Amino acid sequence: MHHVRFGKIKTALLIVFLLLVIAVLINNIAKIIFPLKYSDLIIKYSNENKIDPYLVFAIIKAESDFDPNAKSHKNAMGLMQITEKTGKWGAECLNIEDFETTDLYDPEINIKIGCWYINALLNEFNNNEDLAIAAYNGGSGNVNAWLKDTKYSSSGADLDKIPFKETERYLKRVKNYRAIYKKIYK
Repeated sequence: MHHVRFGKIKTALLIVFLLLVIAVLINNIAKIIFPLKYSDLIIKYSNENKIDPYLVFAIIKAESDFDPNAKSHKNAMGLMQITEKTGKWGAECLNIEDFETTDLYDPEINIKIGCWYINALLNEFNNNEDLAIAAYNGGSGNVNAWLKDTKYSSSGADLDKIPFKETERYLKRVKNYRAIYKKIYK
């Protein structure tokens, strides 16, 4: 009789142990898929620009998957996929001397300009993160035009519909990535 109860306790303890091992493995796998690469730079420049570092991690994950040498078909460069035009504008506003477009492959310059740009978009869109994220992908000119079009915005302050499928998917992906980062690293 005691032997049977001891066997059930051993089985229960083994199950609890296995569940803990599985939980640790899942968490470690999640951290491999959603890394905190460049965290010192991301935290520094997100704090300087008063933006959530998890938003920056999510944008980098969506844009380049942390590849500092990434280049898009539209010639956006580096971790945060900054275009030449945005890079030059950011470098000028941030007083980055002797800026060359290839500097966008430097993680520090890329993150510095990228965080500045996110902050600029947040300021442009009254701290509406959805609009800023959509503008990061689809362009602020497009987002402003969509806000003025009743097909896409009934209020003129938020988007009911995003006409660019890529931008619509991008917004969802960045928001999901950010939620995952917050859950893993809370």
